[in-house]
Amino acid sequence: MRSPYQRHGTMHTIHRPLSTRFLRRDALRGALILALLSPAAAAPAGAGILDEVPDIKAVTDYQPKIPLRVYSADKVLIGEFGAERREFVPIAKIPALMKAAVLSIEDARFYDHGGIDWIRALGAAKANLSGSFRQGGSTITMQVARNFFLTRDKTLPRKLTEVALAYKIEEALSKDHILEVYMNQIYLGQRAYGFSSAARTYFGKGLDQLSLAEMAMLAGLPQNPSRHNPVANPERAQQRQRIVLRRMFELKHITESQYRRALAETLVVRRDGGAPLPGAEYVAEI
Repeated sequence: MRSPYQRHGTMHTIHRPLSTRFLRRDALRGALILALLSPAAAAPAGAGILDEVPDIKAVTDYQPKIPLRVYSADKVLIGEFGAERREFVPIAKIPALMKAAVLSIEDARFYDHGGIDWIRALGAAKANLSGSFRQGGSTITMQVARNFFLTRDKTLPRKLTEVALAYKIEEALSKDHILEVYMNQIYLGQRAYGFSSAARTYFGKGLDQLSLAEMAMLAGLPQNPSRHNPVANPERAQQRQRIVLRRMFELKHITESQYRRALAETLVVRRDGGAPLPGAEYVAEI
């Protein structure tokens, strides 16, 4: 199977040799800061950890798992076979406001940093050490590294590996490609992976049909898909959505008028989580 990047003509791997000295220096600097973000990370970093960084082919040659879907003659979904709900959408076809919503809440300086946002990391470290609301310092690139290759164990060696992987990914792919992988791969609850699948799961719409309010609610899911799930926890989902909208307004991605209208919009969430019609799966198997 060819990579979706190749299929859509968007794959441009950057062939720049990695600088081991650069990686070692910044990964060690990252370890010092990221260790502060997770006080439980007491295990010492092993010598030569950067030499054991996994190969990143799974990201550079991204091949998402697309489930088999069966539709009726009038285009009603009657069956879906596969553990993951996913629809690959190239970055050029993802609405600008959807991308802005995600970046506003997850990584506002994504296009400015080299994989690690030191400003955010230091801010999160300061907040965590002061005992205030716990914050994270992970960038979009670090989240891609974690989702593909790592566990969520809060140990210093894993943090160090995550930093090194983030640099490798940034060296290999353009920013748009990293964001494309993230927005198609991230888990968003209800078996939905990627924002296109989540749009259909929660709202029964394509990404290009979503309102600003709906986009903001989806953008709030990556932090904790269970806690902010609009089906299971509508109040928490709305609270998170409002945070996303406020960030979009603060960063001037939307006007005050758009912000106010989105806050006032009443959302209709699919309670069935986008499942096929009752009994339709039996017809689909015939």
